[in-house]
Amino acid sequence: MNHKRIFLFLILTITLLLSGCWSKKELTDLAFISALGIDINEEGRYIGTFQIINPGNVAGGLQGGGGSDQSPPFNVFSATGDNIFEVRRSASSKVSRRLYFAHTNLVVISDELAKKQGITTIFDALDRDPEFRSTATVVIARDIKAADIVKTLTPIDKIPANKVIKTLKFTEKRYGEHMKVNIQEVMKSLVTPGKEPVITGFQLDGSASYAKKLENIQETAPKASPEASGLAIFKEGKLIDWFQGETARGVIWGLDKIKATDININWEGKKEAIAYQVIRQKTKVSANMKNEKPKISIHVRAEGDIGEVTVPIDLSNPRVLSNIEKALEKEIKKEIHDAIQRAQKNKSDIFGFGEALHRSDPEAWKKMKHDWSDVHFPELEVSVTVDAFIRRTGLRNKPHLSDIEMNR
Repeated sequence: MNHKRIFLFLILTITLLLSGCWSKKELTDLAFISALGIDINEEGRYIGTFQIINPGNVAGGLQGGGGSDQSPPFNVFSATGDNIFEVRRSASSKVSRRLYFAHTNLVVISDELAKKQGITTIFDALDRDPEFRSTATVVIARDIKAADIVKTLTPIDKIPANKVIKTLKFTEKRYGEHMKVNIQEVMKSLVTPGKEPVITGFQLDGSASYAKKLENIQETAPKASPEASGLAIFKEGKLIDWFQGETARGVIWGLDKIKATDININWEGKKEAIAYQVIRQKTKVSANMKNEKPKISIHVRAEGDIGEVTVPIDLSNPRVLSNIEKALEKEIKKEIHDAIQRAQKNKSDIFGFGEALHRSDPEAWKKMKHDWSDVHFPELEVSVTVDAFIRRTGLRNKPHLSDIEMNR
């Protein structure tokens, strides 16, 4: 009997100590934000554009025929404020639910804002909020408003934030001229001496006004779509230049971010005659002091396959393969040198050479860090060595063009 009373007493005591659902959040009271666009107006105030998911339309809407009762899978609200926190507070007067940022995976910043005011102060409110993910992807809206990217209706991926992130993910893996960065990485670059941020840009291919209409996703060929475009280069938190094409890829080489890319080289007078597909690469950066001056050494090792040949050539000949590898090494080296020289001209150490010097020689860095960007980095001596290897030539060693030439 005593055991039963003790057991009952324990149950009652535990029941009293239980807190219950003190922090419950009803789904019908939450506005799930998938993307945040940040612009600036003429008065220098922030304009926040919130992409709020409409769950019912995402699940079943926009499928089947193009009926008139269709509605977009998201809604967009904008608010203005002197800082990001005020923008969020102002937006609450326009939305019937509490803004919920736990699912926000994309932040779009306009290039106008990045040039005029910089991005340094933007991230404090985002990093301070326990709901906001520090892993959210950051992109720069190039030549358009950030709101235009956030408002664009996209086919296949119903949520524009997912379209942008997936595009960036796959172009990073395949194209080699863009890179995916998140809030945490951008903030680390902003606060690390000897390292400046690099952020991929997105522009709108087509009309911004048409991109907001349902007709844009009801056609087989959408008339407006966001696409990755170049790398935004920063100095002291402000956007100062755009790198495009091979120069942008030179940055990715230097940052050891190349996952895969295609390199075209000339052969026997024909331009871009051989296509080389990089499948693996490793870039090592080291720094040291030489004659009281900093020196940077970059070594790149690349491995890949022959993807296409448009000239008659014997790929079974080891001497030919060796010559192709030398041409590839020359091309990769040129891309890296071009990117470094342009960065030095901008006085922006986007490669983190200062950080490398800090690791190897803290005392030397201590003397140089205050005028590193303006004095030492522009005059920095950089040595680049590249080792490129051809691992496979595909199913054919002798191109069919060789047979065509023989039969003529």
